Amino acid sequence: MIRNSLTGKQKSFLRSMGMGIEPVVQIGKEGVTASVVDAAKEAIKKRELIKVRVQQNADDTPKAEIELLAERVDCNLVQVIGRNGLLFKRNFDKPKIELP
Repeated sequence: MIRNSLTGKQKSFLRSMGMGIEPVVQIGKEGVTASVVDAAKEAIKKRELIKVRVQQNADDTPKAEIELLAERVDCNLVQVIGRNGLLFKRNFDKPKIELP
């Protein structure tokens, strides 16, 4: 189950922040593998907000792949546009993003 504890205002705030960042995790032909999940967990722990890109050769739809990754990483799916998705998970030890 995807956690959805963000308000519309918070999602809007995160979407505006996400416009300026580059994808740090790529989902390829193999789909959401253990190494992709590990890479996403590591990146989201450091940054809290990451952009994910699904490659052209992926088997499933980009939305399905990104939703699966969000579920496996246990984070909030902020948005999916085309082949890109935005994931957020608060780091309670070292918070970087102050939500409205």
